[in-house]
Amino acid sequence: MGLTESSLTEAGSTAGIEHGFAEVLADIVGSDQVALDSNFFDDLGANSLLMAQFCARVRKRPDLPTVSMREIYHHPTIGSLAAALADTEQAPVPPAPPAEAEEVVAERRERPGTLSYVLCGALQLLFFLAYSCFLAVAMSLGADWIGGGADLLAFYLRSVAFGSALLVALCTLPIALKWLLIGRWRPREIKLWTFAYFRFWLVKTLVQRNVLVLFFAGSPLYSLYLRALGARIGRRVTIFTQHVPVCTDMLVIGEGTVIRKDSFLTGYRAQGGAIQTGAITIGKNAFVGEMSTIDLGAALGDGAQLGHTSSLHTGQTVPAGQSWHGSPARRADVDYRAAAPARCGNLRRGFYVARQLLVLAGLFAPLLLGGTDLILSQAPWLATLLDGTEMLDFTSWALYRDAILVSLVLFVGLRLIGFALATTVPRLFGRLIKPDKVYPLYSVHYSLHRAIRIVTNAKFFKTLFGDSSAIVHYLRAIGCDLSKAEQTGSNFGVQEKFETPYLTSVGSGTMIADGLSVVNADYSNTSFRVSRARIGAHNFLGNNVVFPSDAKTGDNCLLATKVLVPVDGKVREGVGLLGSPSFEIPRSVERDSRFDHPETPAELRRRLAAKNRHNAVTMVLYVLTQWLYLLGVLLLGWGTKALYPIVGAPMIALDSIVMVGFSIGYFVVVERTMTLIQPLKPLSCSIYDRRFWRHERFWKAASTAVHLQLLNGTPFKPIAMRLLGVRVGRRLYDDGCGIVEKTLVTIGDDVALNAGSIVQCHSQEDGGFKMDGITIGDRCTVGTGAWVHYGVRMGEGSTLAADSFLMKGEEVPPHTHWGGNPASELRGATLPAGSH
Repeated sequence: MGLTESSLTEAGSTAGIEHGFAEVLADIVGSDQVALDSNFFDDLGANSLLMAQFCARVRKRPDLPTVSMREIYHHPTIGSLAAALADTEQAPVPPAPPAEAEEVVAERRERPGTLSYVLCGALQLLFFLAYSCFLAVAMSLGADWIGGGADLLAFYLRSVAFGSALLVALCTLPIALKWLLIGRWRPREIKLWTFAYFRFWLVKTLVQRNVLVLFFAGSPLYSLYLRALGARIGRRVTIFTQHVPVCTDMLVIGEGTVIRKDSFLTGYRAQGGAIQTGAITIGKNAFVGEMSTIDLGAALGDGAQLGHTSSLHTGQTVPAGQSWHGSPARRADVDYRAAAPARCGNLRRGFYVARQLLVLAGLFAPLLLGGTDLILSQAPWLATLLDGTEMLDFTSWALYRDAILVSLVLFVGLRLIGFALATTVPRLFGRLIKPDKVYPLYSVHYSLHRAIRIVTNAKFFKTLFGDSSAIVHYLRAIGCDLSKAEQTGSNFGVQEKFETPYLTSVGSGTMIADGLSVVNADYSNTSFRVSRARIGAHNFLGNNVVFPSDAKTGDNCLLATKVLVPVDGKVREGVGLLGSPSFEIPRSVERDSRFDHPETPAELRRRLAAKNRHNAVTMVLYVLTQWLYLLGVLLLGWGTKALYPIVGAPMIALDSIVMVGFSIGYFVVVERTMTLIQPLKPLSCSIYDRRFWRHERFWKAASTAVHLQLLNGTPFKPIAMRLLGVRVGRRLYDDGCGIVEKTLVTIGDDVALNAGSIVQCHSQEDGGFKMDGITIGDRCTVGTGAWVHYGVRMGEGSTLAADSFLMKGEEVPPHTHWGGNPASELRGATLPAGSH
């Protein structure tokens, strides 16, 4: 294996690099020789996975410069790649000196041991028990008082009064405990699993799980909440993200700033065995795009912009008035603020907050607090079934018969009502909002738009119908323009979301993986407008793609995972786009099309019909597992009602604890049952292969993971992960990492997985599906919002920076720092040119 005669025309160091590259590449693609002008993808048939292996092998050669995937795509021949790297005079990385090795050993000695880990978990469990008892006593007193109402009106009024009081208590408790236990946040390191960490975790958990976050993201009340926690937030700031900032005293947001949803500016990160806290500064009239991340010590000046799917790494500052995007961000000539200002004064904002509070206290509180007791005690049809608590005989078949009947009525009834609401009411509201017209924020039109977004993005139906032919019909029913859709059986995944589906159109033959977010609403701090977003025909969109309405993409495009979709320049067609900021790559390569795809229309129809039958069974199984869960919850609730007159308030506390344990245990059993029936193995096949259909069935079983989020940052999360099949080392810190194919993941000792990170062992590209394992070595860190793709091996002590995308097949050497999208090794000055 080696060079052709064309390589002899080169001389000097470039020839040596070319010779080494050719040797490595020839071995990978299985060729005797590789021409210097052969295109990696078009001529040699390589794909991104093979080229990642090429980069990994090159890094192991001390006589060759290191290569990144971005350089591979920019210079897709050995000749051009060698010339580019020779021009940079890039030297091989020398081995770490002995002093560095000593620092690694010292760091390992300083990490908390197993005893601290266990004691911290015990404190966290005690807090959960104490908090449950507090709520139990409050709920017991409230239930007794509400039940003492003389008639239905008194019952309702007491529910409103008690609900309002409980809301105030739950919202102010995190604020009070933050000031009592922490005081003011300052830049520091908090050693994991110590008592200081326990205080940090307690405050973080209460602050982020406050009911205000669920109901009031985007509301002026959200800013008031953060101010009460110590943040310095200017007037008329609008924050849509539900990832709540934690270290609020070090958060500064200037007047008139807009922060879009799904962005991270939490003010902390886990790294090196400790929680690190730091400042985040955002100036006046700034803009932070959707799914973006701002790391510690980063800042935006007045009027600055950070685009969608972008990040500011530690030390980066966007100068005043400039627009930056990418991961890590760099200068861009793009204006992400598309909504013109409108009149939106303090009076309008005040009325909007008042409406929200009235709905919460006057509607949701009575339903949540009094509704259950009303159903159990006042509803004649259920009273006839139960005839009071004396008939709650758990040894009687009649009770289980009644439970099955009640749960079926509730489950089917609620789902039918939800489907009817999603397909009718938002459609009426949508007629009242005109495309491209600017409306004041917090107006009636804004309330209608918010209702459309909430109702049409219901998770249950998208999970039920996703990854099947049925999802096309459901999305049409809620308003998406899919009139030209070509049925593939996997047109959409299970997690797509829209600002408004009525202005979303998708071309024929397009396939979309999970996590699509269509940004067809633009916001300023005083206004909003909706506009049509068009996804072209024969596209493929990878995971977690933010697609804005002014995207410059047309037909036959591949948009890779976490890509920054361009909104400037020419319309891209017939190409692939990768990275943030994005650059062009081949739309597809021959090697990725060597699957057993249907070759004729008749065969496609036959295999699609078989897939539809398999998916139909999968949907029935999903509905069955969801209903059985409701049945279990109902039986636990009846047990609590039966024992409450005897035990009193402690029974409510016990019920909440048992309910959490049941929820986690139930869905662990469901998911593990699927992996025991059909073990997960490395796989490469067509989407019309039965093995892929079985994996779609597994995705349904693994879709309910919300209960595991209650365990974030505790020693109980790794226990749950082990039960689900992850090979987990000691003292894992998991702050909310998403792992789907858990039995294919290996995690070492003292690993830190930060909030919003993803470890994904699969990839679907057009009609092909690939899956492989992931290994994360001892003492590794995966940053906030970072993504680790299938086939990756992270060496001991390596770090992946926030919002980075570690592409499939990458091998990260030990004790190195990687970052970017796509990720590459960061050496010395880790920031791109132009950073401050």
